[in-house]
Amino acid sequence: MYWANFLHIYQPPNQMPDILERIVNESYRKLIAGLLANPGAKITLNINAGLTEQLDEHGYTDVITNLKKLAERGQIEFTESAKYHPFMPLTPWEEDGRQIKLNRETNQFYFGKSYKPKGFFPPEMAYSRKVADLVASQGYKWLVVDEIAYNGKAETVDYGKVYTVKGLADFKVFFRDRRISNLIMGAVVRSGKTLLEAVGEEKEKNRYLLTAMDGETFGHHRPGLDKLFFEILSSPKFKKITVSEIAEKFSDEEIVDPVDSTWASSEEDIRRGAQFLSWNDPENAIHGWQWEFTSLVLKIVEKLDPKKPYYKTVRDKMDRALHSCQYWWASAKPWWSLEMIEGGAWRLIDVLRSIPDLNEEDLKKGDDLYQRIVLKAFEWQRTGYIRKLAESQRQWIKIPFKERAKPGELPAFLRAMKQEMEKAAKNKEFEKSILWRDAINKINEGTDIYDAVHVVDQLRAAVSHQELERLVKKYKQSYKKMRGGQPEQRG
Repeated sequence: MYWANFLHIYQPPNQMPDILERIVNESYRKLIAGLLANPGAKITLNINAGLTEQLDEHGYTDVITNLKKLAERGQIEFTESAKYHPFMPLTPWEEDGRQIKLNRETNQFYFGKSYKPKGFFPPEMAYSRKVADLVASQGYKWLVVDEIAYNGKAETVDYGKVYTVKGLADFKVFFRDRRISNLIMGAVVRSGKTLLEAVGEEKEKNRYLLTAMDGETFGHHRPGLDKLFFEILSSPKFKKITVSEIAEKFSDEEIVDPVDSTWASSEEDIRRGAQFLSWNDPENAIHGWQWEFTSLVLKIVEKLDPKKPYYKTVRDKMDRALHSCQYWWASAKPWWSLEMIEGGAWRLIDVLRSIPDLNEEDLKKGDDLYQRIVLKAFEWQRTGYIRKLAESQRQWIKIPFKERAKPGELPAFLRAMKQEMEKAAKNKEFEKSILWRDAINKINEGTDIYDAVHVVDQLRAAVSHQELERLVKKYKQSYKKMRGGQPEQRG
């Protein structure tokens, strides 16, 4: 099986130096060392140029030098992106285009001729038709998105094909395999052997595997997971290729019209038309003010005379102020950070205060929006409103799975968990075996309602959709026979 491994590394422009130091040492340097030690390994890498600048500013030039070396050796294929990680479906075409240009110029400065991206990574894998049209117009040949973008449903992509976007000749879209990516990111698989077992019979087919993850997952978010990464890189079971090489290996094509989505979108999100809720919730007052503030400042900056002596400083601050993290951390369902919310609002008011001849009315509008955002955030935190929002989102989990499971689901899921437990024990992955043992106990006792990540969600990541469907169907038939063909009674 061909394996295209895509990694995305990024840090917000206001990242603390001590945290950046940890990430460099726990993740970036380890990943680079693993690639250097495995000359046959390949990855496709997105590094937002805002991070490239930070690495230089803080003295981590070895990371830049070694990434360049790996690219020159053909082990790294760079992708393009937007420099400061804006949420592209919701930001203006002109600003997105500017961020792409800045990303290209900055990374070309640091990586030289080795930086020659053919494809594009939209931050958060946030897809809309506008994004595809813009990226294609800039001369790039493909973009990478989550498999949910294929038709709004998971596990429906045929990975024996390559896909061309409808109406954009020769512009391809590659879909990330969500289940396998999540298995690795969630550390549900901890060895090359268990990863092969998770891939199952698919590894014997003429298909490719495209995983896409945050690079920081390896070693920083998940200590020790970098060892799994190196094991996979050196495994002869997978033929390592770049994303661009997929189109060279597979000729069967299909024209598609992907749906608006992100790599966090669920089928339910798409069905409700709420794909971008974490960045722009119409019921979230803070989101409303954040986007009103962003629009106000953008319009003011766009009218500035580029010949003004302060223009370059103001424009640079505006570019940084568009990073998507401020909206994400204001979503409150469940992501929340007062620090990130205030930091985002501060960057916007700082843009306005850096314009010496700005009229008082516009500055007053900006100050008012800054105050509204920050005061409302503190109010929600102080009054416990944030906790209520998080609880309301999880109300369905407050019903034990054994009480809300559909016919056939409970025995099927318990059986699958037992199989995973026994498999992990046999492979001497004792932590994983204990996880499934405890999951079974929680479901039987009805205490699964207290899990931060529900055991059933963990199971869905570990076991293929087809296998779960097979087990559910099997036990559902047994259930019907037991009832003598009578329909289920609901109390």
